[in-house]
Amino acid sequence: MPEKFSKWVACWGNATSITDRKEATYAKDLTLRYPIRACFSGSKLRFHFSNLTGTESVQISEAYVAKSAQSTNTAQSSTTSEKPASISAYSPCAITFGGRASATIPAGEEILSDEIAFDVTAGETFDVSLYFADFTQMNAGTAITGPLSGGKYSYGNFAKSATLPDDLTRKTNWIYFLNTIDIFTEEKNFALVCFGDSITAQDWPDYLTLRCAREGFNNVAIIRRAVSGTRILREYSCITYAAYGLKGATRFPIEMNVAGARTVIVQHGINDIIHPVGIEVNKFRPWSDMPTADDLINGVRSLYITHARKLGLKIYSGTLLPIYGWRTYNENRDIIRTAFNEWLRTAPDFDGCVDFDKAVRGHDDPKAFAAGFDSGDHLHPSAKAYEAMAECVPEELLK
Repeated sequence: MPEKFSKWVACWGNATSITDRKEATYAKDLTLRYPIRACFSGSKLRFHFSNLTGTESVQISEAYVAKSAQSTNTAQSSTTSEKPASISAYSPCAITFGGRASATIPAGEEILSDEIAFDVTAGETFDVSLYFADFTQMNAGTAITGPLSGGKYSYGNFAKSATLPDDLTRKTNWIYFLNTIDIFTEEKNFALVCFGDSITAQDWPDYLTLRCAREGFNNVAIIRRAVSGTRILREYSCITYAAYGLKGATRFPIEMNVAGARTVIVQHGINDIIHPVGIEVNKFRPWSDMPTADDLINGVRSLYITHARKLGLKIYSGTLLPIYGWRTYNENRDIIRTAFNEWLRTAPDFDGCVDFDKAVRGHDDPKAFAAGFDSGDHLHPSAKAYEAMAECVPEELLK
């Protein structure tokens, strides 16, 4: 009988960026645990770890994968018969690196684990647990939100424990070091990459995953490559804005390293428009950073479209959302956004357009969000609007 599983496909992934440089930037004797919903069945896993934005090497003391001991699988189909593993059956499997239980991630680099024999059934949840014994620079990660996103951290070594102690554990939306998980799966399965900034680092990719489960699009994994605050054309070099991350020219070639990817949706550029305020207001945000619509168009063409074609990927544009009422809003910024959106909708450079703007804008006032679709800051959508964004992704990308 031929082998059912035949290729590697990314089944979970995020970007890696500079973490917010607050007072505490090191940790010691720390366990991180991230629950991962399996979108595909498979027989092996491999794990990508990134210290891309770190300035010191990081040592992973221990790493494990295990079927979840708790029913964290909020996306599981109601028709599946899979049940979460009991605590007594919790069986951590060591993630190894060249046969070793620990690994060092050099500053500015990424590493790949050994292939781990680990049977996974679509719809179930498995935990990835990492333990860091020594002082560790926590400068490589990204913050994400959504109904499927987040994890926990505990003080102490609980990487092999079925449950984490309540008194030593807190939730976190920061994903540190764990960058991508690949699964050895069926030939028909593939990955769809969502590339962008805070809009994409927040909820809509999770809602798209839930939509795929609900509507039976069972052969696609939604891979998120998004960092809050990033721009296409610029990046910051000061610690105040360091967490806004790398510019598009740097990010895109690195983040498109996605096994089994067919298509990328790019929804990026709003921060280029809203950030500049002039050095008299903020010395790090000069007016010279303000792009024209043509600047954004040329950036997308040269940085994203050209590289996607080299990789054989289809590329879909994602229109920029309304910004009316945002604290730096003015008419000129909206003129740039509107002109850029028109190109995103009509340019033959793309394989298609996902019109997020149309999905969330008001009917009477298209400059603003529709009623109930504004999170309150006039830039980021509400949960309801994020669901609408997920719903407007064409079926052709999910089949």
